[in-house]
Amino acid sequence: MTKTRFSAGILLYKFQGAEISFFLVHPGGPFFAKRDEGWWTVPKGEVEDNESELLTAKREFQEETGYLPHGNFIQLNPIKQKGGKIVHCWAVEGDIDTDSLVSNNFQMEWPPKSGRIQTYPEIDSGAWFTMEEAKRKINVQQISFLEQIAAIF
Repeated sequence: MTKTRFSAGILLYKFQGAEISFFLVHPGGPFFAKRDEGWWTVPKGEVEDNESELLTAKREFQEETGYLPHGNFIQLNPIKQKGGKIVHCWAVEGDIDTDSLVSNNFQMEWPPKSGRIQTYPEIDSGAWFTMEEAKRKINVQQISFLEQIAAIF
């Protein structure tokens, strides 16, 4: 029997006039280098043992961006991704300078079977998107997070 995996993340949003914008990140590494629409995501990561989902979400956001969001965290309804992972998400209003992002790194053998270990950023970019843009960019299962926040405002 396979154990259900859980991730937790934070959807940062801000208002520009009456329009809401969402901060999304693009995963780093060679697998994602040429993938764009449908591959952006909320900053998130797997929940560790004895760690609350919200604590995981904050830790992962900081690890992937270098920024620790503060404010009134709004818990959104979780979603189930294609692979079966359950993703918990909180939304919080805030701002982040996308030119100042600092991501943690990971290592992997690349190209496959080459014996060469390469280092890549976990997140290679982050950007602000309008609702329309975000719906095109974000992983399709995560569109619900955008819609849940938009419904509140």
